[in-house]
Amino acid sequence: MSVPLFEPINVRSVEIPNRIAIAPMCQYAAPDNGVAGDWHLMNLGQYCMGAAGLVMTEATHVSLDGRITKGCLSLHNDETEAGLKRTFDFCREWGVSKLAIQIAHAGRKASCQVPLRGGQSLPAEEGAWQTVSASDIPYGEWHTPQALDARGIKEVQQQFVESTKRAVRLGFDLFELHAAHGYLMNQFLSPLSNKRTDAYGGSLENRMRMMVETFEAMRSVIPNDLPLGVRLSAVDWVEGGVELEDTVKICAALKELGCDFVDISSGGLHSEQKIKVGPGYQVAFAEAIKREVGIQTWAVGMIVTAQQANEIIADGQADMVMLARGAMFNPRWAWHAANELGVETLYADQYKRCRPDLWPGAEMLK
Repeated sequence: MSVPLFEPINVRSVEIPNRIAIAPMCQYAAPDNGVAGDWHLMNLGQYCMGAAGLVMTEATHVSLDGRITKGCLSLHNDETEAGLKRTFDFCREWGVSKLAIQIAHAGRKASCQVPLRGGQSLPAEEGAWQTVSASDIPYGEWHTPQALDARGIKEVQQQFVESTKRAVRLGFDLFELHAAHGYLMNQFLSPLSNKRTDAYGGSLENRMRMMVETFEAMRSVIPNDLPLGVRLSAVDWVEGGVELEDTVKICAALKELGCDFVDISSGGLHSEQKIKVGPGYQVAFAEAIKREVGIQTWAVGMIVTAQQANEIIADGQADMVMLARGAMFNPRWAWHAANELGVETLYADQYKRCRPDLWPGAEMLK
């Protein structure tokens, strides 16, 4: 019997062996100017052994100033490229998953403490830096950002291009532009954070311009056979912010530009957001976009059980499911899901001895 969750899917020339992706999860473990180290090799390496079809890096920033915290990953120079190459090469040699990278800039939500220290904006004595945004409107009581002028916009877009070139050189299978969770691209998209009066503000078409131009610039340096998608916040969860109908229009425009998939999350833009959290609480957004736009759509947000994930795919609500904390809690989530649903999945060679068909003890786990 076919199990939709474990059917392959093609994104341009890339065949992903199942519909399970490990979502980007910030680790705050790169304090050496954004350079990936042992933690990243271990963290991403463990997911690549766990049979998810696709593993995506945490948000990887285009500059030091674009990082959320001093511990966030970056890909902006030869040193950061070499650090990530070590992790990438390990995952490619030993793992079984396709490899993706999310490329990001935090905008006004940069220069922050790590969550374990409160996640608030850095004080000056801890090395705070000037943040930038669409407008000089702070996130809550955080630093006041500097509104990007025309030159600043072009500089940031070029930083995205340079980071994308490095990611292509590293050999990633798939690329994602981060335009969600209140970070820079999202700040341009939302009328709550974008009060510009030039070509990058006002109408939805103008507020989309920063993201659209950046997407096109990234697409121009990615080989044509490799996919590029976008992560979006479907709604801001604040009155007067981005609503689902806006995101449907954004996704339709991205589809026209050749966007290969949209990864649908929500929130993160405003400190007064009221999010209604529950099992699969963002899946309906993905379902609506898939239905209205006809673009490949990935769902994320409290997707926890194998049955739940399989039903999302089987019912046509999304084309892929993305796991974050569920995979963090159980890096072998996909193995266990396959066992529960009665199908086979991929195992790294060194772990094949624990495949259910080769290990009698697996019967005790059902």
